[in-house]
Amino acid sequence: MNTALILETLGWLGVVAYVLAYLLLTVGVLKPNGYPFHILNMTGAATLIVYSLEYGDKPNVAVNVIWLMIGIGAVARRLARRSSRNV
Repeated sequence: MNTALILETLGWLGVVAYVLAYLLLTVGVLKPNGYPFHILNMTGAATLIVYSLEYGDKPNVAVNVIWLMIGIGAVARRLARRSSRNV
């Protein structure tokens, strides 16, 4: 498999992850504070960062880095709350 095809696949995986997260949230399958929602968003962000870096799309890299940091922060906050309850 060549690099261009791998990058294209990663880009589309990111799009699918973002759209799926939003769709499942909208129809009530996912909760906005649940791990699956954040994982789908972080997957979308990470794969689109890789894709956008390759093509020098700096605005897309920036928004996806921010989106990824939001997801990581949300998951970290949730894990911290969970561990403090178990103490």
